[in-house]
Parts: sequence; structure tokens; C-alpha cells
Amino acid sequence: MSSTARKVDFAAWPFAAQLSRLLDVLDGDGEEARVVGGAVRNALLGVPVHDVDVATTAAPDEVVRRATAAGFQPVPTGIEHGTVTVVIDKHPFEVTTLRTDVETFGRHAKVAFGRDWREDALRRDFTMNALSASRGGAVHDYTSGLDDLDGRRVRFIGDARRRIEEDYLRILRFFRFHAAYGHGHPDADGLAACIDERDGLDQLSRERVRMEMLKLVVAPRAAPTLAAMAQTGLLLRVLGGVPYLAAFENLAKAETAIDLPPDAARRLGALGVAVTEDAERLAQKLRLSNAEHTRLTAMAENWRRFSPQTGEGPARALLYRLKEAAFTDSALMAWARSQASDHDAPWRALVTLPRRWTPPAFPLKADDFIKRGIDKGPALGAALRAAEAMWIAADFPADTSALDRIADAAAGL
Repeated sequence: MSSTARKVDFAAWPFAAQLSRLLDVLDGDGEEARVVGGAVRNALLGVPVHDVDVATTAAPDEVVRRATAAGFQPVPTGIEHGTVTVVIDKHPFEVTTLRTDVETFGRHAKVAFGRDWREDALRRDFTMNALSASRGGAVHDYTSGLDDLDGRRVRFIGDARRRIEEDYLRILRFFRFHAAYGHGHPDADGLAACIDERDGLDQLSRERVRMEMLKLVVAPRAAPTLAAMAQTGLLLRVLGGVPYLAAFENLAKAETAIDLPPDAARRLGALGVAVTEDAERLAQKLRLSNAEHTRLTAMAENWRRFSPQTGEGPARALLYRLKEAAFTDSALMAWARSQASDHDAPWRALVTLPRRWTPPAFPLKADDFIKRGIDKGPALGAALRAAEAMWIAADFPADTSALDRIADAAAGL
């Protein structure tokens, strides 16, 4: 199958004007350009289109020449593989010359430039990602991608094992795309190939694995997809430890219950962290950023401190100490690991405390203790810390008399 009756409307996309100008330059004078991949897939599914990639029969040098002549900014981001990033009004488009594989060995495939749209489509990963749309919006399908898109099937193009051997990251992409776009069980042939080729995961950089996992955990069907990965042993291999699938699913439900958008680091914590050693292992296994590592460590250290039974006073103290982000992460983790449902009113009230109450700034200053005879130095710091603890225990009073009593007590008066 090639051209179909399906069409996509470029005019409804972000940066439609810039895309139109790019196609005006690349599509003509003996060359053809089409929008390819994810933008076409998402448009047909009714999913927002954010990034637009273009494929062309023009060689990279010709793309650069035409873009320059049109006043665009061509950047040779991967020109040895046929990719030029063309910037129009500060918006980048990745433009790639049609290719055919000469030799494949993971990410370092040797390619030759070509002019055959079908051959270019057949070298891609999944059928739903091999769709292209010509300048007028007509969709071209060489791999039965439309049928798979309609059936919400994530299916490798051709022989699944060969596709995976070309790039072992496709194992994780298979599950990530299923979590995002698939329905039902993962494609049986694809799943079997992922299991057979699982040793290839060890060849991947930790950064690339991290990127795929952070995308997977926020996908709409992340929970059942992660369960499928766990059943095959692949998830244990990726995380380096036992996954907490129930906690992950419960946290995702709790996020929805309180209208929080999915958060990748928080969900990764629910999936893989119970104690601080888990946070350290994931940080090493996936080469997490410092910020992600810090969040997972805070979740591990604090989630056991949360319970609706402790009352709102202690919860306010936790919010003051942890700040809003860490409070929300840890409270959601505790809710997910409790026996409560995502409709539980006390847990909802606890987790949403930051929406009702903003922690005040500690009102006492060093001068309040110096005038009470405390010298600068360690004694002053100790008095400030003691006063702050008393102020928190008293539920953050603001009146002068209460603050004076706290300051006097902390100063030993």
C-alpha cells in the first residue's frame, strides 16, 4: 500500500506557517519532501503534534543550499546520516534525506542516501511510525501502519529481531509506544523478540535507558505495560531491583484523583524506591540527574512519616520542613503504599494540604536573641534552632506574645 484516502491537516499544527515555507522550498524542482513519523501518527490519532520531522529526496548539501537561499538557518546536526536541522523563525525542523541501510550495527548504522520512499519506510522501527504525508496532507503507508494505528497495535516492521538488533533501544521503545498508543496485550511477535534479544540492553548507555523509562512511566497505559515488562523479567533487568507495581498503579490513580499531571520522577520513585538504597541504585543504574536523585531520596526518607491519622498539625510541620514539592511526592508515595483507595477523603485532604495552607516564614531573627543576651556564634544558632522547633510545635503562631514566650524559652530566660 502507498497513497491512501487518509489526509492530515497541516494547518492545524503548531508552526504551520513555518512548515509551509519549508515545504515550499524542499518540495519541487525535481525533489520531494514529506512530513514523516510521529507528527503524522499523532495527527491521525487526534493527539497533539509538538515536533514535526521532514524527509526529502534531496541530498543534505542540497537541503543546506535551498534553506540558505530561502533565508533559513541550516544546522548540520547529523549531516553524515543525512540530517540537517532547519531553523525558521526560531523553530527547528529536522530534515533527513531518504536512506537505505548498507550495514547495521546498533546506533552506528552505515547508510546510503536514496530516493525510494518505500525503502526508507521499511527501515524504520514500528509500522505506525513509518507513515508519511505529502505536501497536500495525503498519507502514504507502505507497512500497514494505518491498520495497526486503527487497531492500536505497536508492531515492528518486518522481522522484529532484526529491527531490534539494529538498535537495542527499540526494546524499550516497543514498550514505551505500547504504553502510549497501544491497547490490549503487547504484540506477541514483538514481545518474544524483546525477550530473545534482552542481552542487548546491556549495550545501551544509561542516559538513553533513562530517557525511555521517564517517557514510559507517564504514558497513559504505563501500569499494564510495566506489568508486562515485569512478567518477562525485562523490568527487573532495567531497574536492577524489584519493581513495586501496585504502588506505581496506586500513585498514578492518586495523581488523577487530585488533578495532578503525571510526573516522571515521582512515578519512577513509586515504581522502584522503598528505601534510600533503592534511590541510590536507580540513580546509578539510570544515571539520573542530581535533581531526580534528590527527589527519589527524599521520597525514600520521608514517605513513612505520612498518615492521615496524625492530624493536620503534624502535616503542616512536615510541609514546612519538606517544602511543597517533596511533601507532595512523599505524601503521594505513602498514599500509594497504604491500603486506601484513590477516593479516600482523609488521604486526599492530607496530600492536598499545600492547596489550603502556605507555610509562613520563621518570624524570629538573630537580633531577637542577641537582645536577650545570646552571643553570636554556636549558642545563637542553637537558640534559633530551638525557637524554630518550639514555633513549629506550637503550630506556627504569629502573635507577638506567643513569639516572645518562645524566644524567652529558647534563650533560657
